[in-house]
Amino acid sequence: MDGNGRWASARGLPRAMGHREGVQALKRTIQAAPDFGIQCLTVFGFSTENWSRPAEEVSDLMGLVRTYVASDLARLEKAGVRLRILGRRDGLPSDIAAIIEKAERQTAHNDRFMLQVAFNYGGRADLVDAARRHMQRLLAGETVEPIDEDTLAAGLATAGSPPLDLIVRTSGEQRLSNFLLWEAAYAELVFQDILWPDYGPKALGEAVAAFAQRERRYGGREDAPARVSA
Repeated sequence: MDGNGRWASARGLPRAMGHREGVQALKRTIQAAPDFGIQCLTVFGFSTENWSRPAEEVSDLMGLVRTYVASDLARLEKAGVRLRILGRRDGLPSDIAAIIEKAERQTAHNDRFMLQVAFNYGGRADLVDAARRHMQRLLAGETVEPIDEDTLAAGLATAGSPPLDLIVRTSGEQRLSNFLLWEAAYAELVFQDILWPDYGPKALGEAVAAFAQRERRYGGREDAPARVSA
C-alpha cells in the first residue's frame, strides 16, 4: 500500500492525512476483495524499517491502528473476516500488542475471508526468525526434522496461510520492498501507477484481470492457467 505521503504532498497536506486516507482505501479494498474471488488478502501496514521514520509519523501510524481496530473490529467480525497479524510482537507499544491479540482472538472463528496485516514485519526478518526458532528447538534438545523448505515455511509468520498468487504494488514503484520474500517465489507481480489513497474496487479488479491473463508454469513447461486461489 504505497503512495500515502506523495498523495498528501501533491495536495499540500501533511503526511498524516495521506495515511488516514490510506485507511479508507484499505476499507474499500477489503470490502471489494471477496467479490473478485479473493479468499485471503495480505496488506503491508508497517515494516521493520519504518521505525526509522520521524517519531511524529510513527506515532500517527500507531494511532491509526488504534482507531481502525476500535472502529472496524466488530464489523469485520460480523462480516466473517478473520484478522491475522504477521510480524514481530517484541518492541511494540503494550497497548498495540494488546489490540492485536484481541483482534486475532475475537475473529479466530471466522472463515469467510482472511485479512492478514503485515505489521512490524520484514521478509528478511521473518526468515531469520524462522531459522532462529528452529535452532532454538534443536539446542533445547527437542526432536526436530532436518531443516528443509517445508520446515522453514512452517516457522514463517504466514504458516497455514493459502499459497500466495498475486502481489500488487501501488504508486508506480516496481520492487518488493522486503514483502513476503519467501512466499513470492512463484507469485505473479502487478505494478499499478496509482497512489494508495486513490485505490479501490476498480483498481483491484484491473489487477485481478491482469493476473487472469498470466500463464503460470512454476518452473515447468506445461502451461497452468492463472486463477485466484488466495
